[in-house]
Amino acid sequence: MATNTIQLLDVVALTVDLPDKGLLRGQVGTVVEVLSPGIYEVEFSDDEGRTYAQLPFQDSKLLVLHSAPQ
Repeated sequence: MATNTIQLLDVVALTVDLPDKGLLRGQVGTVVEVLSPGIYEVEFSDDEGRTYAQLPFQDSKLLVLHSAPQ
């Protein structure tokens, strides 16, 4: 993402469907590791805090979510 660099612990949403991984566009996860420039490990957890998926993603497949005005 050219305008906003993704940071460790950012909350992100998927911009693509990945049915083979059980993930759909719009699912929300947390960046838990910066693997290399533009590649991020994202953890997806349920409401109980249990991880149900943790995968690497290119920044082009992620949207950083903001809860406060920028």
